[in-house]
Amino acid sequence: ANFTFVESWRERHPSSYSLKIKNISQLNKSIVSSNERYQSRLFASGGFNWRLLIYPKGNAKDEGSGFISMYVEIDSKSLMETPPNEVYAGLTFFVYNKKENSYYTVRDAEVKHFNALKMVWGLSQVISLDTFNDPKKGYIFEGDECEFGVDVDVSPPLTSWEILSFCEKLPSPKFSMAIKNFSDLKEYLRQSNIFSMGEMNWVLKLYPKGTTADGKWLSIFLCVPDGETLKEDEEIYIRAHIRVLDPLGFNHLKDDLKVWFNKSTLSWGFPQYVSTAEIRKTYLD
Repeated sequence: ANFTFVESWRERHPSSYSLKIKNISQLNKSIVSSNERYQSRLFASGGFNWRLLIYPKGNAKDEGSGFISMYVEIDSKSLMETPPNEVYAGLTFFVYNKKENSYYTVRDAEVKHFNALKMVWGLSQVISLDTFNDPKKGYIFEGDECEFGVDVDVSPPLTSWEILSFCEKLPSPKFSMAIKNFSDLKEYLRQSNIFSMGEMNWVLKLYPKGTTADGKWLSIFLCVPDGETLKEDEEIYIRAHIRVLDPLGFNHLKDDLKVWFNKSTLSWGFPQYVSTAEIRKTYLD
């Protein structure tokens, strides 16, 4: 039995399948030899074939005594012909009410997993027989007619995903770049070799006289190498320590870099990391 369901009313007819019964009393007599259930014709929904199973007097084997029980069965041939031979589907069962001119609906709150081991899912207690059989309630009309239905909403297979992870301990977490004859450098930019870290390639870009016009600052940037980029909407969080080492080992400079890299942000750093005067005074070996 399944008792996790949501009840509501709906004017719109079922989208997947509707079963109109002209004589419910005669149906009840005719299903005695077929396990007290009626099995509908095959119908298609979400690329699979299904049957609606109705127990007009309740499925006693599934705690459905005193209720109308309704189930959906996936066609085995349809299932086996569609890899990976399983499907997830949401189920909503309908019972038409002539008096309200609407459908009483019962939606299973859980999406069901159909596979070769479990081909039938449903609700054993859709509506009580006392309510259904009461002529004043409106479920049986035009003498002995009634209508049932079902919506089978097949969940499409997963096609898009992302993985968010943070690597705290990298196997080789350090990279160093040594510059000789710093005071004699003429070029505007000095770039490191490409190095790999955290499954990404990086370079350090060093501007000996800074990126500003006054030329009084050393600028340092961590960058994705030229010619490489990130995927659309891909983001990588970087936490790094950018350091300039004191040759005497006492007063290293350090700044923390904490930033998200993406396709439009492929470089980040410090335009005024340290003054060139301080570099010449303390950090040249």
